[in-house]
Amino acid sequence: MSHFSTLRSKLTDAEMLKAALRDLGMTFKTDANVRGLCDESVPADIVLVLDGDCDLGWSRSADGSFAIVADLWGVAKHHNLEQLLGAINQKYAINQTLSTVKRPGLQNANVKLMVQD
Repeated sequence: MSHFSTLRSKLTDAEMLKAALRDLGMTFKTDANVRGLCDESVPADIVLVLDGDCDLGWSRSADGSFAIVADLWGVAKHHNLEQLLGAINQKYAINQTLSTVKRPGLQNANVKLMVQD
């Protein structure tokens, strides 16, 4: 019996997600298995390697977004899932905004960003 859950996300850019994880000092793998309880695992495109027995993964969905794949109960044993996902989503959004502002045509715009980490 699988303990894995799949949650929708609005993340669509794999490189931006990996950059967010790197910026947060997190260790991740690509095209790897997400560890769950009872030695179960499922494949994912990006896998955040966490302390404990369980990881957090992202798999590309048919609509192009990345679904979160994890043994949520197992992850929650060692991590505050809401804070963890909040930090990742926030860093992803910041990086996405900065990337958009750096695009040609916007680079000379009078844009002042205040980023708070």
